[in-house]
Amino acid sequence: MITAFLRTIILYFLIMVGLRLMGKRQIGELEPSELVLTMMLSDLATVPMQDFGIPLLAGVIPILTLLSLSMLLSQISLQHLKFREIMCGTPAVLIANGTIQQDVMQQNRYTLDELLEELRQQGYTSVSEVKYAVLENSGQLSILPWAKQQPPSAEQLGLQLDDTVTLPTILIHDGRLLRKNLINLGKDIEWLQKILKQNNISSPKQVFLLTVDEQDETLCIKKDNKS
Repeated sequence: MITAFLRTIILYFLIMVGLRLMGKRQIGELEPSELVLTMMLSDLATVPMQDFGIPLLAGVIPILTLLSLSMLLSQISLQHLKFREIMCGTPAVLIANGTIQQDVMQQNRYTLDELLEELRQQGYTSVSEVKYAVLENSGQLSILPWAKQQPPSAEQLGLQLDDTVTLPTILIHDGRLLRKNLINLGKDIEWLQKILKQNNISSPKQVFLLTVDEQDETLCIKKDNKS
């Protein structure tokens, strides 16, 4: 029982490290090579977990080999465009200047129903509203509408707006003080206590979320008494 537990933990963290090395992607955004790697890793990890007669190294070595191969291929892809095209493919333009490219759709085995469904999901009811539709390597469809279908920007409307949007930094997360973020902002405990006092809070443990942006504007949300 303990052996099964330990083998499972080791393989789990090994797979997690491997997926982290692949980068932050959702399943629908994986390149074909990454999707194949993910499926193979899951299969390789399952066998040593269930069959104790197989040495743990028999599962670990193939997994490490695949991860090393994946990193090597990724590095080669960064340096060689042709190799990247072979491994990952190239985007396909399904709609160009409002015209459906039927031959391109056939080459990519992309049906008309799939195209119309994607258009509807992104808020377009007709092909005539779209200038370009590009099938990305990940399988997602990028849609570029005609200019008349796009909402006007503040610049086009002649509005003068201050670009005051800033990225807030989390200082307290569900009662836990993130000291590293506090130090990076050049703040100290005295400053934090002052902010808490302004919000009638005596301890960080009473705070659900506290953020501060680049303009020193703070957002403080108290914890729910039920939590």
